[in-house]
Amino acid sequence: MLLQISTGATVNVFLLLFYTHMVFSSHKHNSSDLILTHLALANTIILLTYGIPETISAWGWRNFLDTIGCKIVLYVYRVARGLSICTTCLLSIFQAITISPSTSRWAGVKAKLPKCIIPSFVFFWVLNLLIDINALVYASGPQNSTTIQITYDLKYCSVTILSVEATLINAIMLSGRDLLFVGLMSTASGYMVFILHRHHRRVHHLHSPGSSPRAMPEVQAAKRIVALVTLYVLLYGRHSIMFSILLNRKEKSPLLVNINTAMLFGFPVISPFLVIHSDRRMRTFWKRESTISMVDSS
Repeated sequence: MLLQISTGATVNVFLLLFYTHMVFSSHKHNSSDLILTHLALANTIILLTYGIPETISAWGWRNFLDTIGCKIVLYVYRVARGLSICTTCLLSIFQAITISPSTSRWAGVKAKLPKCIIPSFVFFWVLNLLIDINALVYASGPQNSTTIQITYDLKYCSVTILSVEATLINAIMLSGRDLLFVGLMSTASGYMVFILHRHHRRVHHLHSPGSSPRAMPEVQAAKRIVALVTLYVLLYGRHSIMFSILLNRKEKSPLLVNINTAMLFGFPVISPFLVIHSDRRMRTFWKRESTISMVDSS
C-alpha cells in the first residue's frame, strides 16, 4: 500500500506540474492539458486523503483521527473521487467531439468547447461538494459500542446509519451520479472507437501495405482516453461488486477487505502511466532533461 501511494502520488504530482506548465506556456498546450491537470489533482487528493490513513492503520495505529478528522478526511476523499469520475467523463466527451467529423453542426460546438472547461470544473466541484456532504454527518471516529449499527468500519473511522430512508437517498444520489458519468464516458468512448476504426480503414486504403503512416495527435489522444475510460469502467465495476459483497456479508473477511483496499487505488496509480506512455511530449521532455544532465555532468 505504501508503495502504491508513494508511486502514485509522485507520478500524479509530476503530471500536475507538467500539464500546469503546459497550460501556462504560450501556444504549447491544448485544452485537454487543462483537463488532465484537474484529473491529476483529483488523483493526488485521493491518494493522500485515503491512502495515508489506510497505511497508518495497516501499521496498527487505530485512534489517530478524532470524529472531526474522520469527517474531513472522508469528505475530501469522496469529493475527490467524484471529481475524478466527472473529469474522466469530461475528458472523454471533449476528445470525442474533437475527433468528430468537421461538419457544420460540429464546427460551432468545437469552437465553443474550450470555453466550457472552466465552467465544467466549477459545476463538478459544486455538485460533488453537495452530493458528498452526507459524509460530514455519517462519518465518526472508531466505534467500540455494539449499540451503534455500523455500515462500514475503516478501523480508524466508522460510517454509521442514522436512518434507513437517509441511507437509501444517499445510495441513490451517489449511484445515480456514478452511473450517469460512467454511462456518458462509456458512450463517448464507444463513439471514439467507431471514429478510430473508420479512420484506420481510411488510412489503410490511402497508404500502401508496407508504409506506416504517423498517427495524428488527435487520434493518439483519443486512443489514450479510450484506454483511460476502459480502465476506469473495469475498476469501477470491480469496486462496486466487491463493496456490495462486503456490505452484505455478516462476517467481514479480512482478506477481502485488504484486497478491496489495495485495489481501490488502481485508477489513480495506473492512469498516470498510461498518460505518460501515450504523450509524445513526455518523451521529448525526458530526452531534453537527459541531454541537459549529460551536458552538466561533462
